[in-house]
Amino acid sequence: MLLIYNDPAAMKRLPQEEQDKLMVDVGGLMEELKANHELVGGDALAEAPQTRTVRVVDGAVATTDGPFVEVKEHLAGYIIVDVSSLERAIEIASRWPDAHFGAMEVRPVVDSISID
Repeated sequence: MLLIYNDPAAMKRLPQEEQDKLMVDVGGLMEELKANHELVGGDALAEAPQTRTVRVVDGAVATTDGPFVEVKEHLAGYIIVDVSSLERAIEIASRWPDAHFGAMEVRPVVDSISID
């Protein structure tokens, strides 16, 4: 799984043509992954203000607004790929535009949960 981290405020400060180029770059990479049958799935996530963090403290449910860490970068989305090696996953992550402005985390998926 490729976890996409970015700073939405920094992205919004980019000139529109740079924002447009980033979307074209993402589109090209997605087409490559589809053509190579490496794309399993993925989605963008809602912005951090729509996030709720839930903890159970001493048996009581505590819900707070926003992500659980106070950082500028937040988890913006994810891509699940089925690739032959860790090196290929790292190569894809390094080409993702957010790697240049935020970070990409490469993490193996250990197990799937089926919801019926």
